[in-house]
Amino acid sequence: MTGFKRPNVKHLMLFSGRAYPELADEVSRILDVDIVPTRAISYANSEIYVRFEESVRGSDAFVLQSHAAPVNEWLMEQLIMVDALKRASAKRITVVAPFYPYARQDKKHRGREPISARLIADMFKTAGANRLMSVDLHAAQIQGFFDGPVDHLWSLPVLADYVESKYDKSEMTVVSPDAGRVRLADMWSDRLNVPLAIIHKRRDPDVANTVAVHEVVGEVEGRVCLLVDDMIDTAGTICQAAEALVSRGAKKVIAAATHPVLSGPAPERLTASAFEEVIVTNTLPIPEERRLDKLTVLSIAPLIARAIREVFEDGSVTSLFDGQS
Repeated sequence: MTGFKRPNVKHLMLFSGRAYPELADEVSRILDVDIVPTRAISYANSEIYVRFEESVRGSDAFVLQSHAAPVNEWLMEQLIMVDALKRASAKRITVVAPFYPYARQDKKHRGREPISARLIADMFKTAGANRLMSVDLHAAQIQGFFDGPVDHLWSLPVLADYVESKYDKSEMTVVSPDAGRVRLADMWSDRLNVPLAIIHKRRDPDVANTVAVHEVVGEVEGRVCLLVDDMIDTAGTICQAAEALVSRGAKKVIAAATHPVLSGPAPERLTASAFEEVIVTNTLPIPEERRLDKLTVLSIAPLIARAIREVFEDGSVTSLFDGQS
């Protein structure tokens, strides 16, 4: 017989960027693996250098990076990490991006605009990624931008379990803050088995970043209203939605969102808002100065760890979400 054989033993290796090492540490503890030692340097001219301190040849590599501000810096670092793994002969490279960068630029609204979410997928593929994993994509069609498998994780089980444990569902209504989140709100409604309401909004064409709330479709008077969204950025839309619900007789208003971007005036707006509680996950780091009393942060690490294990063991990721993806 020519040549020789060796046992086909798979080797999981977990890598972390510098944007949010606390999340990676939590995932590594759940998986009971160590994060691969990495030397990462930002030079004086802002260029990034990465080198892994041990062999990665033949490994099933998972590269975890949360894309908080400055998004472009952490995106570039992750791309460089993927390129380093490809050149070091990793067998399979999975990009784990809990908050997919540029996800809101998923289509063209007007001429001469980019589709940046597609560009990001192309960049990951070019760098050497074989697979993508992300939590609550802003638009489901982003899965089709990447030429390879995409594991779309849902935070709904994590958030809904908490809501069910704390609030009485018999007086609850799930509310979509705009037409674009109706499918998400419908999933919440099915999960909690409670009624659904929708807020119709229209942006002011003459004033940038200004939303005029017109009407609420559904019964909210005397109800505990749960506003659901995929992210809270500047919090303008969701705070206006909360005010609209209160003005129409809502008993209490709470919010549940996956990604706590919390840009600019978001903490001040949420603090002054009508919300009883704002529930988010830790897909992004929240600096201490941007935390507020009514903010509850749930860990997404167990979900990410379970998904990584399913991918590594050639199991089913969609089985974690009753077949939804």
